[in-house]
Amino acid sequence: MVLGMFMLAAGFVTNQMFDDFLGLGLQRNQVLVAENSVLRDQLRTIGGRLQGLQSKLAALSEQGNELRLLVDLPKLDDDTRSAGFGGTEERIDLGVPSGVNRMLNDLRLSMSKAEKELQLQRTSYTEAVEKYDMNKAMYPCLPAIKPMEGYYSIHGFGMRYHPVFHEMRLHEGLDIANDIGTPVHATGDAVVEAAGRTEAGLGVMVVLNHGYGYTTVYGHLSRVLVRPGDRVKRGATIALCGKTGIATGPHLHYEVRLNGVLQNPVDFFFDDVDYKKIKEQLASSQ
Repeated sequence: MVLGMFMLAAGFVTNQMFDDFLGLGLQRNQVLVAENSVLRDQLRTIGGRLQGLQSKLAALSEQGNELRLLVDLPKLDDDTRSAGFGGTEERIDLGVPSGVNRMLNDLRLSMSKAEKELQLQRTSYTEAVEKYDMNKAMYPCLPAIKPMEGYYSIHGFGMRYHPVFHEMRLHEGLDIANDIGTPVHATGDAVVEAAGRTEAGLGVMVVLNHGYGYTTVYGHLSRVLVRPGDRVKRGATIALCGKTGIATGPHLHYEVRLNGVLQNPVDFFFDDVDYKKIKEQLASSQ
């Protein structure tokens, strides 16, 4: 018995010395164990690098949301992001030891999530750039300045007592008082939709179509300086103040509509408009 065990041990040693000539696979097993250890170390290293990448993608997402807010787009919230990552939790059997199988699945899922995050951010940034380009075209058209020098009440829009009809009526715009002949300016880039005398109580008036749903109305004018179809820039002189129509004194009646809905013109005013400077800028651009 002892001799048999001795002979068996000697056989194992001899087999190892002569590169496993008996085909027992002992050396191969040691090689596989070493390779498995190296593989696990490499998988851990790759996993750590992927975690760092995901952290950078999260920071990029925050910067992307800041950009979206700057161009007036909603942020990508967690629900939107989660919807974009749907289906990334599926795990599969790769036919390798369970520990290695788990690590490989973790890496596969992390890479899949990172790829979807990159695609989501690419789409988001494309939307932001397109919105920025649209904004650049839209901003000059917004009715964003006070149309005439003069005095007005911030409560002039809405229901008020009518000085002529002596009853409460909806005042659809704002009145700015000044002398007859005071220049009236376009409040944004636009196309002249109508110009001249009307049958309404606004007398001589101009209507500008700014696009993007915005229209503005200028009433009680003494003189019109534009014609229908003309293109005008913000600050261009389009008419002169008057008291035509139903008016108790010289003033400009000014309206702003968005998609047909009346807006309070005060919300669009910049009182410190330098009309002289605007006129010089218009002249230099022609």
